[in-house]
Amino acid sequence: MKFIDKNSTHEEFLSQQFVSFENVRFSYPPVEGDVDQEGNQIIPPVLLDHFTAVLPKGFVSLVGPNAVGKSTLLLLASGRLLPQEGCITLLGRDTATLDEITKNNIASFIYQNMEFDTEDILEDILHSVYDSGNFQGKHPALSGSFQGIHSSLQEDTSDLFDQIVRIFDLKPLFAHKLTGLSKGEMQRVILAFSLLYGSESIFMDEPLFALEQPHKHVALAYIKAYSRQLHITIYMAMHELELNRKYPDKVLLIYPNKNMDLGTPEEVLLPESLEKAYGVPAAMLKDAESLSRKALMEQYQAE
Repeated sequence: MKFIDKNSTHEEFLSQQFVSFENVRFSYPPVEGDVDQEGNQIIPPVLLDHFTAVLPKGFVSLVGPNAVGKSTLLLLASGRLLPQEGCITLLGRDTATLDEITKNNIASFIYQNMEFDTEDILEDILHSVYDSGNFQGKHPALSGSFQGIHSSLQEDTSDLFDQIVRIFDLKPLFAHKLTGLSKGEMQRVILAFSLLYGSESIFMDEPLFALEQPHKHVALAYIKAYSRQLHITIYMAMHELELNRKYPDKVLLIYPNKNMDLGTPEEVLLPESLEKAYGVPAAMLKDAESLSRKALMEQYQAE
């Protein structure tokens, strides 16, 4: 069961250190058989070199062009990847020392394309996730109304499980196996898994790209309330600027040269900063977002 310090305000929560990078160097290992035209092994570039930063708690989105390193930063911060040099500290713990159980308890991770090898129906899996996680199968529902979510989805319920099932419209899928779900349905299910498990923090790599626009707003409004009320930190890579402007507490904008800006959406998502990051005029960024979503969908369909 997770106990929240009710005396800690949201502003105090946002001011606390979440993850720190100290003199970190990281590159992916060479891929066997990946050679250039002369037959020489291709050596992947160094993505982070002597990188030092301290990132806060809260609901934080990562923004930047494709291949800028958003996924890598999430994987390093969550302990799913380890640096070749330097130290990464997550919630006061060196990620290099975390065993798998501890790692999952303090940091869940939603990958872009996740698959599950099970024949169980969704209802059973949802209950299993809720029972086995930090909430141990019981936690009060979030309180209040959620801006941007239709009142029909906000009917009174006492338990978090029933609330999440309603918010993500999962009851019609209860008898289905995961292998029979569409990509959009699967993304709603995976979001529910992560929220029901209740890790101290959740990392999400483009978890919404297959959802219809109304479902994206519902998901983000609820995720924002979840983070604020339960003081659970959520880091999410998300390419749509409209959504990044509306929901996160903070935005981390990553430039191609690996420089970063961190602040509120109003402070960070300025036209001149976005043009510098994406290399295109601000008026064309909507087209760039569409291309990002198309690339994500094509990657999913190819797998």
